[in-house]
Amino acid sequence: MRSRSTAAELAPSDALEPSPRSEEPSVGRSSFYFAMRLLPGAQRIAMFEIYRFCRAVDDVADGDASRDAKLAELARWRSDIDALFAGTPPNRVRNLLQPVRAFALELDDFHSIIDGMEMDVRTTIRAPDLATLDLYCDRVACAVGRLSVRVFGMPADKGTALANALGRALQLTNILRDLDDDAIRGRLYLPREALLAAGIERSDPGAVLGDPALDAACSILAQRARSHFDAAHSLMRGEPIRATFAPRVMAGTYRHILRRLVERRWAPPRRPIRVGVCTHLWIVLRHGLLNPTFIHARS
Repeated sequence: MRSRSTAAELAPSDALEPSPRSEEPSVGRSSFYFAMRLLPGAQRIAMFEIYRFCRAVDDVADGDASRDAKLAELARWRSDIDALFAGTPPNRVRNLLQPVRAFALELDDFHSIIDGMEMDVRTTIRAPDLATLDLYCDRVACAVGRLSVRVFGMPADKGTALANALGRALQLTNILRDLDDDAIRGRLYLPREALLAAGIERSDPGAVLGDPALDAACSILAQRARSHFDAAHSLMRGEPIRATFAPRVMAGTYRHILRRLVERRWAPPRRPIRVGVCTHLWIVLRHGLLNPTFIHARS
């Protein structure tokens, strides 16, 4: 077990200034763009830097390099994050120093994200058991949430619980949405238990995605995602909008995607599910953009 390290334990580094860089990263692929862009200044910058890190290590895992080269690069990212928490960040993580210190971000969460990327690199995941899938979700999604709720300013216990529930809901929705994209890489994240419950005994992505019982297996996972969305909603109920605006928008966006997936079903051909600008705008408005508390928090 790794020791828990926070920004409070960083070596003094007041002399370090953020390296010149545009505040806003390339977020064209991010469904969270609207939520991040509307955060107050310091939170917005912190979330963009967290996003840059996540995007960088994800690109390593999904890149075309050899497995050994990917693992070596992820090891370098791990070393860079360790140096960041030691107060001597290399240039590519230098802009994370201020967010780490300002919001008490934890070393273990950065490590967990890298651990999740390594799971994709070390083996081609196909029909993992539920325990392995849950660990994967915790690393690639919930750990990002645990960093994020600290930036949003939620109380530690409730924030962690929200990150764990919403992270799982988002990742399971991603899995259900991206079946064909994952299959191109030889991956199949549908859990073995759901496949067997639907009568599917194979784990080859092509065979599973063409199986007539696929819809039943995906419906099982969709119900699991819905239960996590419900838990996240309960945790956010009554919390100040300034601390929950971004996760509410994320939950609203992905719950919309899940609802459309359930309506479309999973039998081929599977029409891609996209969230249009108007829908994004409605979700943003619905979850607080015009709320006086939110406006005051932005001013």
